[in-house]
Amino acid sequence: MTWRENAVSDRVELEKYKQQIANLYSARSASYDRGDWHPRIARRLVEYARLSPGQQVLDIATGTGMVALLAAQIVKMEGHVIGIDISTGMLERARQKLKASGLKNIEFQLADGEALSFRENHFDTIFCSSAMIWMSDLHRALRLWQRCLKPGGLLCFHAFADTAFVGGVVSQKILEKYDVSLSLNKPTGTTQKCYDLMDAAGFENIEIKSEPDGSYISLEQAKGMWIGDSSFPTPGQYPNPLRELSLSQRVEAKIEFDAVLDSLQTERGIWDDRTIFYTLGRKAFPKDGLASGRIISNGY
Repeated sequence: MTWRENAVSDRVELEKYKQQIANLYSARSASYDRGDWHPRIARRLVEYARLSPGQQVLDIATGTGMVALLAAQIVKMEGHVIGIDISTGMLERARQKLKASGLKNIEFQLADGEALSFRENHFDTIFCSSAMIWMSDLHRALRLWQRCLKPGGLLCFHAFADTAFVGGVVSQKILEKYDVSLSLNKPTGTTQKCYDLMDAAGFENIEIKSEPDGSYISLEQAKGMWIGDSSFPTPGQYPNPLRELSLSQRVEAKIEFDAVLDSLQTERGIWDDRTIFYTLGRKAFPKDGLASGRIISNGY
C-alpha cells in the first residue's frame, strides 16, 4: 500500500469543540509564523527525532507546517511526510510555504489527529508539536497514534510545564475561587505525567527532556492572555466551564487578574515561563523481549 492509499479526505466533520479550535487557529494563521519561538522549538523537536532518509512521517496538528517541512528535507525523496490539521487557514499557509520550498515529498491534508484513518504499522515517526493541550482525550489519542506507528516507530511531542504561560497560570488560580477548574497544561504539566501517559499507551524507551524556556513580556501582553472569555474554546474541555460564571463574576475575576499581573511587573517586564518537555517514546516490537526504559533529562 502506498502513501497515497493512506491519504486522508479533503473534508472533515468536526464536533463543536474542534470547530472552535479550527476557527481560532485559522484566525491566527496570518501571524502565526511571526517571531522565532515556534520555529525554534519545532526545529528542536525534529532534531530529537533523528530522522533518516526514506522514513514515512506523520505530523499531527501541523499548523503552518514547521515540523513537516523540516522533516521532509531530512527524509528526502525516498521518504514522505504528511502534515494534517483541522484548521483550513493554517493549512493554506502551510501549502504556500510548501510551494515556495519546492519540496515534492510532502503533502498537507485536512484531518483530525484524534480520528485518523491511516492503516496500522505505517509510519516511522509521528510528531505532535505544541498541540497536546487541545486533545479532547489524550489517552485515546496516544493509543491511536501508537497503532499507526511501525514496530520500533517513534512518537515525538512537545508538552509544557504546568508553570508555563503566565496568563494561564494566573487565570487558573483566580478562577478556582469561583469553582471553575481549567485543565490547560495540567494533563502534561510534569515529566511524570508525560511519562505516565506514554507508558499507559504502551510506549517503551520513553525519554523526556525538560528544557527551560521563556522570556520577559510586557504588562500589556500579559494582560492580553486573560482566558475568561467564554466564547473561546478552553483546551481539553467542552463546553467552556467559564459559561457557568455570571457577567459580574467574569468582570470581577478580570479585575483581580490585572491586579496580580501588576504585582508581577518588573523593570524588564513580566517573566513568561515556557518550560518545555520534549517527549519521545517507541512502539514495542512484538515479543521482542526488550525491557521498557525511562529517561528524563534536564537541559541540552
